[in-house]
Amino acid sequence: MKREETAATTREIVVGALALAFSIALIVIALLFRDYLTGIANIGGLGLLSVFLISFIAGSTVSITMIPVPYWLVVFVLSDTLSAEWGLFAPIFVGTTAASGATLGQLPSFLIGYGGGGVSERLISRLSERLYQKASEMAQRYGSLAVFLASAIINPLHLPMTLAMGALRFHPGKWLLLTFLGNLVKSLAIAFAGYFALHFISDLLEKA
Repeated sequence: MKREETAATTREIVVGALALAFSIALIVIALLFRDYLTGIANIGGLGLLSVFLISFIAGSTVSITMIPVPYWLVVFVLSDTLSAEWGLFAPIFVGTTAASGATLGQLPSFLIGYGGGGVSERLISRLSERLYQKASEMAQRYGSLAVFLASAIINPLHLPMTLAMGALRFHPGKWLLLTFLGNLVKSLAIAFAGYFALHFISDLLEKA
């Protein structure tokens, strides 16, 4: 029994370490090329790659301040820009890519909370104590629903909730799925809003 528990723990450590290393690598790449990524012309040229990287940074602990273009704005605009090539599928592709990037960006925060220790304590200490306590209470009370809503709605509890879920040892696979679904709902809503709104404005300008 102890041997099985040890094996399971070892697997969790290895998988967590690999996921964290992958996340850090993507953050480094995005930061190294942030000037290129945030150029409007370059964003359009890179397409889905730009959406993924910027969404990843926006969801990560390094925060969107490292890349001064809000990911939702990229999702909103590119859904219309790429529609020339993909039509109505553009907002679906853009929204799904943004959800994937944001979810992977949140993964390091979850792993830090899950692992506990000094790193987790230092990160939590940088947050508003009131927000973290609120997120922790909601996490304990609503569980899966809290995970989903924290990602589906733009709100200040995004990072505190992720850390709290990790600290509460929420099942990693279940957290990943619910977080992705929440981000998907939010990203698709923004993508389709951009697609229809910018198409409408474009049609009005052509008729004017």
